[in-house]
Amino acid sequence: MATLVEPPNGVKPKGKHYYSMWQTLFEIDTKYVPIKPIGRGAYGIVCSAINRETNEKVAIKKINNVFENHVDALRTLRELKLLRHIRHENVIALKDVMMPIQRIGFKDVYLVYELMDTDLHQIIKSPQPLSNDHCKYFIFQDLYTVKCLVSVNSCPLILNYCEFLDLGFDELCSRLVAKNRRLPLLRGLKYLHSANILHRDLKPGNLLVNANCDLKICDFGLARTSRGNEQFMTEYVVTRWYRAPELLLCCDNYGTSIDVWSVGCIFAEILGRKPIFPGTECLNQLKLIINVLGSQQEADIQFIDNPKARRYIKSLPYSRGTHFSLLYPQADPLAIDLLQRMLVFDPTKRITVTEALLHPYLLGLYDPRCNPPAQVPIDLEIDENMGESMIREMMWSEMLHYHPEAVSANA
Repeated sequence: MATLVEPPNGVKPKGKHYYSMWQTLFEIDTKYVPIKPIGRGAYGIVCSAINRETNEKVAIKKINNVFENHVDALRTLRELKLLRHIRHENVIALKDVMMPIQRIGFKDVYLVYELMDTDLHQIIKSPQPLSNDHCKYFIFQDLYTVKCLVSVNSCPLILNYCEFLDLGFDELCSRLVAKNRRLPLLRGLKYLHSANILHRDLKPGNLLVNANCDLKICDFGLARTSRGNEQFMTEYVVTRWYRAPELLLCCDNYGTSIDVWSVGCIFAEILGRKPIFPGTECLNQLKLIINVLGSQQEADIQFIDNPKARRYIKSLPYSRGTHFSLLYPQADPLAIDLLQRMLVFDPTKRITVTEALLHPYLLGLYDPRCNPPAQVPIDLEIDENMGESMIREMMWSEMLHYHPEAVSANA
């Protein structure tokens, strides 16, 4: 639980109070009252809290020593910039970024998000059975929107799995239609892609769910702008099990199809209740993919621009592959058809989000009129080589968007 404590130096700054959770000190605005910690990661700790001004429950993420690691600082800045611009019902809402006491020298960043009940990873690994209708529901949730809370991992605060999964498909759809929230994951993903945004780290833990049948995409620290033929840095992207072949093969040019591959891996995990490609490292990951998809023809590896990577694929032992219907014998044949169109080795032949939304498996669920594209593309241009002082100043500028009173005070 959260414990109210005295300031570390005995002086209480105006508008701040201090709480201890999991042996970590939180310096937060007095309008927020912490309830309890709900998640821990390399970034720090997430706690649930109540906004006393609105009586709304929120999630507060403390990012410890944000400037200690240059890459982490850039990820935080990128997420701040992106979530300030995105307003979509299937993307986690960043409600506030707390202003530090001092402009120069602050080390920690406190992000305030809407509070969700759990994530798709927790639902998949729960013992409750998932029917074909539940699989359909979650995949159209996925497609209709593609932690942000960097994967809160486990936060079953309200959601009762049994009650949630016992809902019939008609009830699930009626709740969604009543809220005009059909096909959330694909819908959200389509929105992001229309804004030229690649998420680049889609996985069950980054898909938050609540008891109202809402699904929201989170964790945008790896997101980038897609600009056609743009070359990206060959950096860490996408958790390995959900990483597309073109990323595993270090291709410089890639696009929105990497997110579609990730959704396909998530879909397979929903169907089978376990990851489809649980590789131990990159080469093993490729072998697992080839074992399922089968050896690729010459025409299917033309996208590989790295000669060494192409030779490696050719050197793998011949595999006939395994049909998805054998891996998931209980699955709807239309679900199998959609899955095999998502998990295509060649990204140029992979189904697009729009095509997936129109697939017969989701027949009657998608209405393009209810899913307008982003009005303008979002620019995430950030100089990867900028120093700490510049990153700090840009973070401060992002914070000011949530605190107009601070702008007036500094004017």
